[in-house]
Amino acid sequence: MSKAKSPRKVGDKEALSVGTQIRGSAQKLGLVAALIRNKKAGDAMNILQFSTKGMAVEARKVLASAIANAENNHNLDVDALVVAEASVGKSITMKRFATRGRGKSTRILKPFSRLRIVVREQEEEA
Repeated sequence: MSKAKSPRKVGDKEALSVGTQIRGSAQKLGLVAALIRNKKAGDAMNILQFSTKGMAVEARKVLASAIANAENNHNLDVDALVVAEASVGKSITMKRFATRGRGKSTRILKPFSRLRIVVREQEEEA
């Protein structure tokens, strides 16, 4: 009488990792995600390691998690992995306020983003 097992959200030769609460705007994270799309997983890790963008640190953690999921959960070859998808979306936005002169205040928005990375095992071309 248990619930039926949910189907996989990705293909058989794919592994997924999602960062749900990444502190920063989706626009800044999207620039970093564009750097690693359709690159080999090892090359993408190097790009993120030496990138000067601040969001690259969080993106690297999500990519490392996707590679670990592929290796441990789905028995995929780590050397043949390619970043098939790196999509970014908005998450929550914290609203804060800053006091201003003459009894007034202004709004401060602190956005969070989501990063979804899918790695795929790709056969070597001969």
